[in-house]
Amino acid sequence: MAWLPHHSSLTRQLVVPVVGLLLAAVLANVAGAAWLAARRSAAAARRQQEQVTAALAASRVALSMPVLDALHRLTGSHFIVWNEAAQSHGISTFPAETLAELGADAIAAGVAAQALDIGGQRHRIGIARSEGVRPEAVLVLAPQRALLSATLEGTWPVLVVAAATLAVLVPLGLRTTGRLARRIAAVERHVGRIAEGEFSQQLADPGRRAGVTGVTGVTGVTGVTGATGATGATGDEVSRLVAGVNRMSTMLGDLRTSLVAGERQRLLGQLAAGFAHELRNATTGARLAIDLHRRRCPQEQSVAAADESLTVAVRQLAILEEEVRGLLALGKPAEGLRGTLSVDQLLGDVRDLTAPRCEHAGVQMACDLPTGLTIVGRHDALRAALVNLALNGIDAAGRAGMVRLRGTATGNRVELSVEDTGPGPPEAIRAGLGEPFVTGKPEGIGLGLTVVRAVAEEHGGSLDWCRAHGRTRFTISLPAQRLDELAAAAPPGRES
Repeated sequence: MAWLPHHSSLTRQLVVPVVGLLLAAVLANVAGAAWLAARRSAAAARRQQEQVTAALAASRVALSMPVLDALHRLTGSHFIVWNEAAQSHGISTFPAETLAELGADAIAAGVAAQALDIGGQRHRIGIARSEGVRPEAVLVLAPQRALLSATLEGTWPVLVVAAATLAVLVPLGLRTTGRLARRIAAVERHVGRIAEGEFSQQLADPGRRAGVTGVTGVTGVTGVTGATGATGATGDEVSRLVAGVNRMSTMLGDLRTSLVAGERQRLLGQLAAGFAHELRNATTGARLAIDLHRRRCPQEQSVAAADESLTVAVRQLAILEEEVRGLLALGKPAEGLRGTLSVDQLLGDVRDLTAPRCEHAGVQMACDLPTGLTIVGRHDALRAALVNLALNGIDAAGRAGMVRLRGTATGNRVELSVEDTGPGPPEAIRAGLGEPFVTGKPEGIGLGLTVVRAVAEEHGGSLDWCRAHGRTRFTISLPAQRLDELAAAAPPGRES
């Protein structure tokens, strides 16, 4: 059917069968009505002719033109007075010229066949023979109505109702199936995009009205909407399909993110392990060299005690070892003992390890002690993470700047924070802080905050940062309740 859109297979599958069934029903009704109309018309004409014939046969009235004309007007039939013996006609309601053209022989043949065509119309012939003394008979010629007119008279109500039904049904069916086809095509296109790996967009249902389902129609049919909410609960099947596809897209996106993050963490761990291996070898060599120098030159011990140069060098090597230990922990399962830790001791260790760097950089270090807090975790990992944050703060604060170490309890969380007076991270990298290789230092490689975040997440916490009142604060937030439960479950110094 040329009026159907060729691209809409749903339209052809839904509308064509409905319209076809309706047309078949209409044709069947029309055929039945026409057959019944023809039968009723023929039966009515036959009954009328029989009644007229019987009345004439029983009549004692002399037949004259006024009588025949009156009967013609009453019944619609024509009458011919016919002499069967002479095979001739007398008076008639037909015009004389019509009977003259027809001839007596044709009338006699029509009487034998009980039908006669006069003036282009077929008449059914009935014979009324007088029961009296009249020798003549009367031919009753009842015009047979055309089959077409009888059919139309009996079927026009069916045709009108069918035409009106089709006039409403076809546009409505095309509109409904077209909308349904567009909605399903939108889902198909969106699933295609999901198959190509695009999970960021949510599908808007173009067949639903905004304000009713919580989604809005979009040309092209994608946009960020709440299709997974009210639509999935109150919409029709297609709307629930849209909501399901959106949920699937979100879950696949999260899964891909997790897989990518896991693979990136694995590669990062391999890369960090390579760096850390070389750094550890160099650190070990430097520490051995210092120890060897101390043993070989005991006479210089008094000078070294006053100078403290070797002590500073050893502390710097200890800081480097902490960073190496953090790099080695990337991408590997947590190792080491987990026990109760004093936050005061942890912050004090960080302060002592970073004091030489502060002195060299001209930065003032402040440590808010005592805190009186106790947590459960791995001491070396948390110390390395805080040292990393402190070193970043020292570099950011610059000469005459200040770095502050704090430990606080907020609600059900324990927060270990490092605050500096520096300008804060560059605007361009703030959104990606904590991601591997994101750094604002020209000489940095962007793994320090990655190590800190990994340590925080290993302890069930998170790494956060903020910029307020001209200061930058990085905070390792740990769930105190979970740590308290671990502390209660495991004795001090034992792995939990």
